[in-house]
Amino acid sequence: MELQNFQICDRDLSDMTLSHYLKADEIAVDTETMGLIPQRDRLCLVQLCNPEGKVTAIRIAKGQTQAPNLKKLLEAANILKVFHFARFDVAALRYHLGIKVNPVFCTKIASKLARTYTQRHSLKDLVLELEQVELDKSSQSSDWGNAANLTEAQLSYAANDVRYLLSVREKLIAMLQREERWEIAQQCFQCLPTIVSLDLLHFKDVFEH
Repeated sequence: MELQNFQICDRDLSDMTLSHYLKADEIAVDTETMGLIPQRDRLCLVQLCNPEGKVTAIRIAKGQTQAPNLKKLLEAANILKVFHFARFDVAALRYHLGIKVNPVFCTKIASKLARTYTQRHSLKDLVLELEQVELDKSSQSSDWGNAANLTEAQLSYAANDVRYLLSVREKLIAMLQREERWEIAQQCFQCLPTIVSLDLLHFKDVFEH
C-alpha cells in the first residue's frame, strides 16, 4: 500500500499547507462523497496533489459549510485546478462549501475530445493507457462518511485519484494539440461553471430541441 508524501487534514488546510500549495501553477483535485446527488449526499473528503506529488486529503465534517483556506486555494485565479469529471466535483464543492472553483481542466472532457478511438474514458482507463499504471478501484463504492476511520485501502484509493492527474493532463494536451482540438477543449472547460449552475438548479436538458 503506497501512501508516500501523503497527509490528512481535518476540516480545512492548515495555513502552512495552504502556503505550500499556493506556490503551484496547477493542482489536481478530487472529492469523495456519500453519493452522486449533491443536494442529498454529503461531501466527505477532498484530495489535492501538486506537481511535486504532495497529496493532502481533507476530511469534511458532517454539516460543515466552510473551509476558508481550501476556498482560497480553489478560487485562486492563477492556479489551474485539474479534475477527472470536474462537473461533479465542482458542483459538490460549490453546494457544500460555497467554493466557486476556477479555472478548471477536466481530464474526462479532454479524453473524450482526444481519444475518439475508444469509449473508455474512466480515470482507471486513462491512467492505464497513459501512465501504464493499473489503479485499484475496489474502494470506489465504500462508506466515505466515516472519515475519522478510513481504511488504508480507502486512503490509498483517494490518493491515487489525484496522484496521476497532472501527468495525464500533459499527455492529453499533446494529443489535443496534435489533433487540432485544443481550442475547443478550452472552450468546454470555460463553460463548466455555467453547466454546474444548471445542474444544481436541476436543469438537465436546456440545450435539447
